[in-house]
Amino acid sequence: MIVLLACHLAAALLLPWLARRLGKGVFWCGALPPAATVVWGAWHSRSILAGNPIVEVLSWAPEIGFDLRVLVDGFALVMIALVSGIGVLIFAYSYWYFREGPEIGRFAALLVAFSGAMLGVVVADNLIALFLFWELTSITSYLLIGFEDRSPVARAAALRALLITAAGGLAMLAGFVLLGEGAGTYTLSELIAAAPRSFAAELALLLVLFGAFAKSAQVPFHFWLPGAMAAPTPVSAYLHSATMVKAGVFLLARM
Repeated sequence: MIVLLACHLAAALLLPWLARRLGKGVFWCGALPPAATVVWGAWHSRSILAGNPIVEVLSWAPEIGFDLRVLVDGFALVMIALVSGIGVLIFAYSYWYFREGPEIGRFAALLVAFSGAMLGVVVADNLIALFLFWELTSITSYLLIGFEDRSPVARAAALRALLITAAGGLAMLAGFVLLGEGAGTYTLSELIAAAPRSFAAELALLLVLFGAFAKSAQVPFHFWLPGAMAAPTPVSAYLHSATMVKAGVFLLARM
């Protein structure tokens, strides 16, 4: 799974260059990382659904409790099917939606970067890594919503979405720090298995709830979502109908 996350990153860096040679065919290249993720999930689904989750760890900064630890269990497998499965369909739709132009490489790169960030959100088993992927979805969604950057409506909608979701993300980070320090671990599965019981933990969960509500456009943080539909249709179909607004629901269900 960590290799698949790296493939999304590599594709995001290469697609603008490939677009100059392949034109709209770059969308088929962009579909490869999410398609490979779907195949990976299908290949491992029998073992995972039998109660054998897959855990991978890439040590990064263990002295501060940060490592890239991923956990794929049955719940994450469902979200992988949603994030990557629909991602493949969106890339195919984008091929027919866009005309040839110099901007399609940038769009494809942002779309695959968002797909990788969402994938990281659903498989991350470290609170700090989860926060980084979470904020990466906010940054890529800002760039995708404001993709038509000559439109003042699109720019305003993108900035409004970024401010709301980033503010929620900062509150969520504060909650993660309270939880991690209180429990002595930043590993999400360990926190869930032995949930801390204190006032600080309750406050932390309220902060996480704020972040989840902001990301999922729940009342009273819903007002950024209608304006975000100024984005190209594939963005609205992928981010705001299928995946990003599910991130908060996923996190609350997980915790």
